[in-house]
Amino acid sequence: MKKVIFTENAPKAVGPYSQAIEANGMLFVSGQLGINPATGVMAEGIEAQTTQVLTNMKAILEAAGYSMQHVVKCTCLLKDMNDFKAMNGIYAEFFTQEPPARAAYGVARLPLDGMIEIEAIAVK
Repeated sequence: MKKVIFTENAPKAVGPYSQAIEANGMLFVSGQLGINPATGVMAEGIEAQTTQVLTNMKAILEAAGYSMQHVVKCTCLLKDMNDFKAMNGIYAEFFTQEPPARAAYGVARLPLDGMIEIEAIAVK
C-alpha cells in the first residue's frame, strides 16, 4: 500500500505528482527545485538553489518520519554541468556521513528554468 506525503514546508508540486510516496518502508521523493515554499520564489544562483533543493528534500523526509541519513540514492539534474563542483560542495554539507549512491546528469532544461533538480529514494 502506498501513502502520499505532503508538507507545507516544501513547495507544492508543479504538476500532477506528489511530493513523495511511501511504500513498503521506502520513500520516493519527487525531484525538488530551488523554490522557497514560503514565497514561491526560485532561489538565485546554483549554490542557493542547491541549498533550497536539499532543504525542501529534508522537509519532505522529516514529514514522512525519515532523515537525510535514510537516503540511499539521489539523482541530480543540472542545467549546466559547469555547476557540478559548486553543487557538490553544498551537497556535501547535507550528506556529511555515509553519503548515498548518486548519479548526476546534464540536461537541456528543467521545470521553471531551474538550475538544479534532485530526487531521492530513502529506506528505513
